[in-house]
Amino acid sequence: MNALIKSVTSTQAGFGLTILRVLVGITFVAHGSQKLFGWFGGYGLAGVAQWMESIGLAPGYLMALMAGSAEFFGGLALILGLLVRPAAAVLTLTMLVAIFSVHIGNGFFMSDNGYEFALALMAASLALLVEGAGRLSLDKRIAG
Repeated sequence: MNALIKSVTSTQAGFGLTILRVLVGITFVAHGSQKLFGWFGGYGLAGVAQWMESIGLAPGYLMALMAGSAEFFGGLALILGLLVRPAAAVLTLTMLVAIFSVHIGNGFFMSDNGYEFALALMAASLALLVEGAGRLSLDKRIAG
């Protein structure tokens, strides 16, 4: 079990990835809080669930809860630097679903509701998945 914990929490990354992790984490928390709580002009679970049903992601309430939770709690994990690799894996999957279920038909650019922003967030999540949390993280302290 100790080897598993060490492989999940170990990182050789420096301060640069710490900056990326915290800023991307803040972004995910903000988007997740829109979905879950209706904060920052979001529609909350009921509104997001209705919209998800309308685009074919059913059951809408469960899908909204899963997407919002992945973004909110995954973002918190990134900010804290705790279990960053598992959080980054979930966030990468969440962004893949967003790209292919919502944005891909609109082209690349965000101005047309394209996949540009989701792709950037997915790239950052993949970097964290590969490299780990960085020097200033709880994962680094756990790994020793």
